[in-house]
Amino acid sequence: MSKIRVVVADDESIIRMDLTEVLKAADYDVVGQAADGQAALALINEHAPDVAILDVKMPLLDGIEVARAVRERVPVVLLTAFGQSEIVAQATEAGVMGYLVKPFSESEIVAAIEVARGRFADLRALTDDRDGLALTLETRKILDRAKGLMQQKMNMTEPDAFRWIQKAAMDRRVSVREVAESIISELTR
Repeated sequence: MSKIRVVVADDESIIRMDLTEVLKAADYDVVGQAADGQAALALINEHAPDVAILDVKMPLLDGIEVARAVRERVPVVLLTAFGQSEIVAQATEAGVMGYLVKPFSESEIVAAIEVARGRFADLRALTDDRDGLALTLETRKILDRAKGLMQQKMNMTEPDAFRWIQKAAMDRRVSVREVAESIISELTR
């Protein structure tokens, strides 16, 4: 099994070095380190890590801005010296999956990474399910419209129209949706 790939970003070099050592000792692969938010974003874009650990307060872009920019692609664990509710709310809104208040232990880092990766995987699965359901609903609407047009313009029953669309899809080796779309196009000219 391959190691979990991590990008670490903190403007304090000692924190970056400590964090990198802790991660390496815990068998993570640190693929990049950054001292500012722009460099962190570039490293995330370049390496597509499994997780990014970002400090809240960094030059150029802060950790929350970077998290907002990458939240669809990588889970983010946010590091902060502050436990303020305002920062936590901003982090949540930005899609941050984990939150650590400095100083932290190795076990807290590992736990935060694993929780963030699990939450990210769950969110991605829900998003995929939602997108699949939306596509299914859209296809169903197109199919119903095509059947309705066939009933209206070709005097077919609904079951006969559906069977005709299914057979045409099999014969042409295309999806039912594609057949339905071509029927709509032909019958609404």
